[in-house]
Amino acid sequence: MVEHSKLCRCSCDTHRHNEQHGHKHSKDCQVTTAIEVLKKAGLKYTKKREKMIEVFINENRYLSARQVQEILTKEYPSLSYDTIYRNLYTYVSLNILEETELNGEKLFRFRCQTHSHHHHFICERCGRTKEIPICPMDYFEDQLKDCQITSHRFEIFGICDYCLAHDSESL
Repeated sequence: MVEHSKLCRCSCDTHRHNEQHGHKHSKDCQVTTAIEVLKKAGLKYTKKREKMIEVFINENRYLSARQVQEILTKEYPSLSYDTIYRNLYTYVSLNILEETELNGEKLFRFRCQTHSHHHHFICERCGRTKEIPICPMDYFEDQLKDCQITSHRFEIFGICDYCLAHDSESL
């Protein structure tokens, strides 16, 4: 068994293992870890920031800033779109969230907690993701031998099985 301290940046004891997606932390552990990252970066803890992190953990999918605002304004009616957007980009810069773009709109999700290299299928309707455990970089590295690749990201967009099933039910 691998020591928890080698896998988790937070000090909580609660976590679970999931063979399909590697090491996953409990929701409490994920929130604690994200709050610790914010504090180490010199940012003030607020309940609103914690709630924003919880939204992404609970939803477990890509969300737009507007979707986050719709969820959070139920509890915080005066929370502005600009504040949400600024915080989203702060979380991205601190590697708490990851971002992508779909149809010209920025979408955000809680950063994967796996320790294995992988990519994602992203549903264009609901924002759910599925892990793609293979990487096409071997092919591209051969094609770009005279270039220096500094990073890469591979995403496939489409309609997930859940949304397709609900489409067929409505027919």
